[in-house]
Amino acid sequence: MSTTRRRLFQITAVAAGAAPLASGASSKTSDPAALLAAFAKRQTVRRYKPDPVPDEHVRQILDAARRAPTCMNQQPWKFLVVRDRAKIEQMKKQTLDRLTKYLDYSAGKDKETGSADLEKRKKDAVHFTEGYFTAPVYVVVLVDTESACSGYATNHDGPMAAGYLMIAARAFGYGTAYLTDGIPEPVTREVLAIPTRYRRICITPIGIPDGWPTAQPKRKLEEMVAYETLEGHPPLTRLPYNP
Repeated sequence: MSTTRRRLFQITAVAAGAAPLASGASSKTSDPAALLAAFAKRQTVRRYKPDPVPDEHVRQILDAARRAPTCMNQQPWKFLVVRDRAKIEQMKKQTLDRLTKYLDYSAGKDKETGSADLEKRKKDAVHFTEGYFTAPVYVVVLVDTESACSGYATNHDGPMAAGYLMIAARAFGYGTAYLTDGIPEPVTREVLAIPTRYRRICITPIGIPDGWPTAQPKRKLEEMVAYETLEGHPPLTRLPYNP
């Protein structure tokens, strides 16, 4: 079923809640505020419940993603959907192997931090990364490098499609995460046998969050918006790093 603009408005009517829509559920509300609520409530989720995501939900989420802006209407996307638990576990193993090697290397260069602190850092980093692999479904967002405008598409079309995907998923009540180095590109390419002609933009889990994360503070709109000129408009203050 095609995800029309009307259907997207109906879907986003549930964005204020955390629970996914039941199959076949809909709302008669066509309210821009409902769509905007999905943007306001999108958060990066790093740990998920194992509850399955219905095929029709995945289909409608991807149908929304394919409607992102695209250079010369090339529509260069491939959305690789992964549900096979064996493949997910293989990605997890390779990612954790890489992470462990990096942490051990970093610890070898750190002459000031005690071994107990280093071990805690390692344990925390592994636990953090393991959470990425708890979702029931993953989507690898790819761009075909042999399409016209492929360079432009890698920088723009691909990330915009990923953004559409995440907003649509949030409208259903699901969490996502825009993962690049969190699940390294070489890991997905090897485990999922992705041909070289495709450039990976990101991989995102889709699932019910194992508890929604605490909402992060956002800058005030007035800090980011200037009218007609930036002259006299103060630069942005640096925010604390918050992974």
